[in-house]
Amino acid sequence: MSNTVSKAPETVLDLGIGGMTCASCVTRVERVLRKQPGVLDATVNLATESARVQLQPDAEADVLARIKRAVRDAGYEPLARDQAMGQVQPTRWGVPHDAWPVLLGLMLSLPLALPMVGDLFGKHWMLPAWAQFVLATPVQFVLGARFYKAGWHALKAGTGNMELLVALGTTAGWALSTWLWWRAEPGEMVHLYYEGSAVVITLVLLGKWLESRAKRKTTDAIAALHALRPDTAWLMPDGVRHTEGREVPVDELLPGDVVRVLPGQRIPADGEVVVGASQVNESMLTGEPLPVPKGEGDTVTGGSINGEGTLQLLVRATGARSVLAHIIALVENAQASKPPLQQLVDKVAAVFVPTVVLIAVLTFVAWFWWVGAPLEDAVLHAVAVLVIACPCALGLATPAAIMVGTGVAAKHGILIRDPQALEGAAKVRVVAFDKTGTLTRGEPRVLAVQPAAGVDPLQAVLTAAALQAQSTHPLALAVLQAVPAGAAALEASDVQAVPGLGVQGTVQGQALVLGSARWMAQLGVDPQALAELVHGVPAEATVSVLALCREGAAPQPLAAMAFGDEAKPESAQALQALRDQGLALRMVSGDNVAAARAMAAHLGLNPDTEVLANVMPADKVAAVQALRAHGAVAMVGDGINDAPALAAADVGLAMANTGTHGGADVAMQAAGITLMRGDVRLVGAALDVARRTVGKIRQNLFWAFAYNVAGIPLAALGYLNPVVAGAAMALSSVSVLGNALWLMRWRPEHLRKQ
Repeated sequence: MSNTVSKAPETVLDLGIGGMTCASCVTRVERVLRKQPGVLDATVNLATESARVQLQPDAEADVLARIKRAVRDAGYEPLARDQAMGQVQPTRWGVPHDAWPVLLGLMLSLPLALPMVGDLFGKHWMLPAWAQFVLATPVQFVLGARFYKAGWHALKAGTGNMELLVALGTTAGWALSTWLWWRAEPGEMVHLYYEGSAVVITLVLLGKWLESRAKRKTTDAIAALHALRPDTAWLMPDGVRHTEGREVPVDELLPGDVVRVLPGQRIPADGEVVVGASQVNESMLTGEPLPVPKGEGDTVTGGSINGEGTLQLLVRATGARSVLAHIIALVENAQASKPPLQQLVDKVAAVFVPTVVLIAVLTFVAWFWWVGAPLEDAVLHAVAVLVIACPCALGLATPAAIMVGTGVAAKHGILIRDPQALEGAAKVRVVAFDKTGTLTRGEPRVLAVQPAAGVDPLQAVLTAAALQAQSTHPLALAVLQAVPAGAAALEASDVQAVPGLGVQGTVQGQALVLGSARWMAQLGVDPQALAELVHGVPAEATVSVLALCREGAAPQPLAAMAFGDEAKPESAQALQALRDQGLALRMVSGDNVAAARAMAAHLGLNPDTEVLANVMPADKVAAVQALRAHGAVAMVGDGINDAPALAAADVGLAMANTGTHGGADVAMQAAGITLMRGDVRLVGAALDVARRTVGKIRQNLFWAFAYNVAGIPLAALGYLNPVVAGAAMALSSVSVLGNALWLMRWRPEHLRKQ
């Protein structure tokens, strides 16, 4: 039921949050923010390390200060939104600062881990106890300080997280080793657990570093969209159209201003053409490669690229009211509303950590008071519980599978940005494709040449190519590509581009014009002759007409040239392979209905049920959301116009087509998966490797927890001493790594069949 009561607009505050490490941090910050006076709701995004706070219209003026203080009191760092997004990491000696703890951990842990490898070959390379202590202690308390800090905040909040689990398990191993070394007789060989604690901390630090790199990339899509808007505009003073103007920052433009846009420049704001004619590349909005003719009275969109003519525009919308700003907001909201990866380890750790601690305490009490065992034995049994619960396998389960899965995918041209993309791809049941540049080549080609009676088609193409020889217009390039190899080129003179309409010039002494049917009508071409000429040309094609001009007579049409896009040769095969996997398919296009339906039929799609045409960016987001009724949705695209839908889908797949329009970079930043080749078959391959990787993660987590489920009771009952518990912990790590390494054998299906 819709609410008919008009509500006052809510104030929205965006705030950066530093220091968050896991899903429980998100929950804690949201809880703190929602408790503040004047706050209606708060949503925290771990990927962008930011919070969006909705304030009451009558919130106090100091509400921002109160929110920042509350965040700081909770153990996190309040930051400006732009300070939290897109930070460039400083480097030292070519290594990012945040990578140094990982490198130092590897250098200190490697000497401790080598003896474990030597034992497999009967070699005893065990370091003296003092050397192990010297290597492990800085890893435990310097490099691992972040785990103690995060674990302490979790304890204060009455929750558990992965950091607390790491801190407890590794501290138990380090403390037990130190105690055993301290009480050992001179010359006595004792088994120590320093290597386990140091290796666990180093591996978890590595996983956290990889995660932080992925987080920083999530804001690149927004930065790329902002880069579409030029910094300055040429303002005509007082709206006078034919006098010299002055350069002003785009931020200072107001509705009603008149600005001049030169050929090749980006349009600074949404507006209406008041002087001039040109063709505007709106691929950033529609995704279609053909420029759109613009004349007086036509609307233009900020961020699109002007063609060959000079325009003067009446500014209609600026700032947050512009179409580009709306697209940016769609991407931001889609990213913020995307459900985070279900952090199974963190969720289980919230219960697992206090449970393990309680079992360890009960084990000590039972052995010391109830059984009457010596204090040392009771402590050893309790510590054995903590050692076997050390999260080595838990820490390796997810990053090991992700690193192997994403590595083998990258070898085949599939770049997976983060675990969220993996999880989303593994659940996909519906695949939605953009048309142009994704299923098709994304550039216009001459599909047909329709000559008038008595006109040689080849001569018509050569004549048109002569007129277009110096132009960089997409249709001109298509004409030049249509010239057969070895054909003798013709030369044109007095060539002049007519912005928004076509070109005119002289070829072999004949005055000719080449342009749109609308221009032909303006020039007085006989409508019946024009209709007869274009009869039979596909309705979805873009048509240019070549006409001969004679003094005192209307131009005589010589030939019509039909332009359109072509399907990629592998598209139909790739779509059928996805259908064979039981996936539902949709084509979502900004093109007209006729063009979309014709291409769908060519690709083997049902034009009635599997095609959505005339879909603008906001509608693409709505289409993706509607498709979720059939299951998780993957969106495949390659343009800026696809960015909101790529971000809104459960997983976005962006194609890095060679030579396509400039929106590809933005699409790749908004998507979770990038296909480095424009091969549609990589879509199925990406979904397959994602399913297999997530399957390995689940298997690894099962085995990691299985060791604990079986080992903790045995340790509590005294059947496992700390030495055996440490061996079981190492075995769990080996099994998890071995299971993940099986992913290295994966290959895309279309390569397996070759």
